[in-house]
Amino acid sequence: MLGLLAWYLYDRPVALFSGSAIEVLGRAGVGEHATRSTSARMVDRGLLERHRSGRRVYFALTDHATRELREGRRRIDEPVDHDWDGWWTLVAFTMPQSWRARRHLLRSRLLWARFGLLQSGLWIAPSQVDVVALLEGLGVDDHVTVFHARPDEPTDIDALVSEAWDLGRIASEYRSFLTRWQARVRPSAADPLAQHLLVQAEWLRLLRLDPRLPLRHLPRDWPAVEAEKLFRQLTDELADPAAAQAEAALDLLPIRSSRA
Repeated sequence: MLGLLAWYLYDRPVALFSGSAIEVLGRAGVGEHATRSTSARMVDRGLLERHRSGRRVYFALTDHATRELREGRRRIDEPVDHDWDGWWTLVAFTMPQSWRARRHLLRSRLLWARFGLLQSGLWIAPSQVDVVALLEGLGVDDHVTVFHARPDEPTDIDALVSEAWDLGRIASEYRSFLTRWQARVRPSAADPLAQHLLVQAEWLRLLRLDPRLPLRHLPRDWPAVEAEKLFRQLTDELADPAAAQAEAALDLLPIRSSRA
């Protein structure tokens, strides 16, 4: 659901008819019950807001969702083999046992920010992460310690990377992506809107899993570069026909945007 809104409603002052979402996502293999349940959860989480026109229910992105999508789209545009200045961010935290929900939310944000668990209570990411922004709204600042640092001898960075991240699993997921999408029919012989939604959803799932570690510290046969090349090729082929299908299939309601 979020992927559909991200690619066809992002930064537009419109809401999407729930029936359109069910029909379009159904073409991508998502059932009606799953779409309705996901929409309800996203409303509860503050990612979607409901609008009504007569008896019809429409969904629009909230400002919070738009910010998250902006970051997601930035990551999609970021190349796998990006420049790296050698800096790392380290985060340590301890919290009362009663703060289970906040601890879980912080861990989720750390994972999304590409942190790996180096050892109990110590997380590390291969960049200078804005942790202040990451902690916003959690109320845990007094329980978190943050450092930006560069490693020195005798630190074995390759061993550190292998300890903090499951490289075998990440590589396996990239190879699975390659296997699935190299064998896919081209958009001229398939439903380009469904194909576009599926490939974007799979790539976003990979981005959540992959911290985009510097290639110099990864195995030589690292499959992410080849997978990214295939992803770019597919999205270039699918974007225009998928957008044309979306415009024809989606019932949109103009709304007043708070971001205007």
